[in-house]
Amino acid sequence: MHTPVRDHLLKCEQCRSGDPLPFEFTMAFQPIVDVQERQVAAYEALVRGVDGAGAASILDRVTDDNRYRFDQACRTKAIELAARLGIECRLSINFLPNAVYEPAACIRATLAAAERFDFPIERIVFEVTESEDMVDKGHLTTILRDYRDRGFITAIDDFGAGYAGLSLLVDFQPDVVKIDMGLLRGVDADPVRQVIVDGVIDICRNLQIDVVAEGIETYEEYSWFRSKGVRYMQGYLFAKPELEALPSIDWPD
Repeated sequence: MHTPVRDHLLKCEQCRSGDPLPFEFTMAFQPIVDVQERQVAAYEALVRGVDGAGAASILDRVTDDNRYRFDQACRTKAIELAARLGIECRLSINFLPNAVYEPAACIRATLAAAERFDFPIERIVFEVTESEDMVDKGHLTTILRDYRDRGFITAIDDFGAGYAGLSLLVDFQPDVVKIDMGLLRGVDADPVRQVIVDGVIDICRNLQIDVVAEGIETYEEYSWFRSKGVRYMQGYLFAKPELEALPSIDWPD
């Protein structure tokens, strides 16, 4: 008879065995820029098909049977490519909390990849998406605290897109909060969005959490966030993701 613990252990064994995934994938990289210093603060590794197909084409093939292996493979692939491309700033990696059974066991492949490719762990950012189908907050908090204790940087991605955001901040304060693009879209002309985003910025500032405005597409959105003192931004206004490459930056005047 299979129990939840036994199922998790079996999947951990699959990770250790190095069994290949039934599909191939790679990464595209998009910069997170520091508009104050006009330099790249980090690159986010984004899952892509080897032919450049979007993330959905890969994520649709992730199942309960390969979720653990996929999460581990994503981390290793991102670190390998970052080292090959000579990334000297932070590297943001999205992880699946439902694919982490026990933090100490599930971090081994990441640590091994960082050592193998000589990539400092203090420059690795682990991002988790704030969403309604998130693993239970207690388990997620345990994972994030373990990662921080090991020297990794922690971030909540797509903040404002789900339902757990503010209550998650009560239990755990990450190093970085990335405001969801759906919340900031057209913020320069929307008084309601301005009030809400202003509140998020103030909360993060008081908690000493860095804010990233994610999904900036227009000069007006950029200018609004600059006026609020937000220095870290990401979006098509600056650069689109490039497959296994580091894109050049278009700096607004």
